[in-house]
Formats: sequence, structure tokens, C-alpha cells
Amino acid sequence: MTPTPLAPDDATPALSVSGMRRAFGEKVAVDGVDLVVEPGSFTGLLGPNGAGKSTLIACTVGLDRPDAGASKVFGLDVWTEPLDARRLLGVLPDNLALPEHLSGGELLGYWGRLHGMAPDTVDARANDLLRLLELDGSAARTLVRDYSTGMRKKIGMAVALIHAPRVLVLDEPFEAVDPLSAIAIRAILEQFVAAGGSVVMSSHSMLLVEHLCDAVSIMVAGRTVRTATMAEILGQGTLEEAFISAAGQPHDDRDRELSWLT
Repeated sequence: MTPTPLAPDDATPALSVSGMRRAFGEKVAVDGVDLVVEPGSFTGLLGPNGAGKSTLIACTVGLDRPDAGASKVFGLDVWTEPLDARRLLGVLPDNLALPEHLSGGELLGYWGRLHGMAPDTVDARANDLLRLLELDGSAARTLVRDYSTGMRKKIGMAVALIHAPRVLVLDEPFEAVDPLSAIAIRAILEQFVAAGGSVVMSSHSMLLVEHLCDAVSIMVAGRTVRTATMAEILGQGTLEEAFISAAGQPHDDRDRELSWLT
């Protein structure tokens, strides 16, 4: 299997989410969210804890079926054309479930072959990814069940990349990752976007989003409250100020709540 060839069409978004809604009982986690990611764009998805970012990502990439709405990758619907759409996607979801009894190297070999890649191509790409993410050597032979949180995040990133997708959707890719590996991941993502790939990344790091992203979407309580280019945001102040303005000020009495500490 190979990714579906795409006819050049600058008018087709790399990723288009429209009217996405997902509720769990009476709790509405995602409430009518729209999101458009252009080809070659790096979009940061921001929001406080519980804003619905991870649920939105899961519904967008086909890991959780929404109650309403659509998600399309270069015009291919994730739910009605799942195989073609998902071949174009590289996904690092929250709480990534991995085959625990495979080593890191075996996992990449399995995943590449699952995508129909030639064995020599899989081996070459797996070796490159393991080396760049500092998972080569003994780590490549270690079972995934014995990986640390940071190592699991890195092997999940390798899984998302090995089939050379056109769109990456990443949920907190730098969480628990050591500084040297974080530098390597940043370089990989910058190279990916420079080559025409598109990225959506959720993160709680304002500095990271400000450094990497050219567009930002801020979610609060399941809804998008602001979408803008990074240039527009920085033209009015800092990203942190924009986030606080959109998401709300911290509680004014927070400095009095733990007065017993001093």
C-alpha cells in the first residue's frame, strides 16, 4: 500500500475539521469545533486542562467517533474514506497504546510493513529514527513495556513518522522528553514543515508553540475561542497574554489560598 497520490491544489486544506462534537453523557467535551490547517502550516492547539484538546484530536484522526462533524485530510473523509485518509496521517495520541511485548525496533518494523513498505525501506527509516531519537543500541532491543514515559513518547513519534505522512497530529509530543531528544524532535518537525508537511500539535508550553508554530487555535470548555496566525498574535503582545485573554485570568485570590506556607 502507498499513500494516495494527491493532485496539486492549493485550495484544499491539509486538514479540515468542521462542526466537531463529542459528548460523554451530559459532559460535552468538544462542542462544534472548526479547524483548518493549510499545507505547510504548523498549528498549535492550546487550552487549559479539560478544554477538549485530546478528545478533538482523537475524533479528528479516527480514534474516537464524534457525535457530529467531519474531519478531512486533503479532502479525504477520515470516517467514510478511512484507509486513504489515514495513510496521509501520522498520529501521536494521548495515552498511546503500543504492543508491549515488541522491542522498539520490532515495533517500527511491524508498523512499516503494516503500511506496505518494502522491508529495506522500513529498516533504513527505522534505523534513522531510532538514531535521531536516541533509541538505538540497547534501547532498540528493549521491550516497549520497559520503556520510560519519555521513551514511549519518542517511539510513538517514530511510529507516526515512519510511513512519511503528509500531516502530523501530535498530542503533547514533548511531554516527559529529555532536552537533547526534544531538540532532535524540534529539528525533525521543522524539516517536515519545510518540506511541505503540515503539523497540528497540542502543547502547554507557550515558548515551544511560539517558537515552532505559525498559527494557533485556543480551546476553552470544548469550544474554539480564538484562531489566529502567530504573526497576528505577536503583533499585539505575547502568546501568553493572548492565551490569558482568551482563556481567562487565574483566580485573583490564589496567593491567599496557601498563606500557611510562609
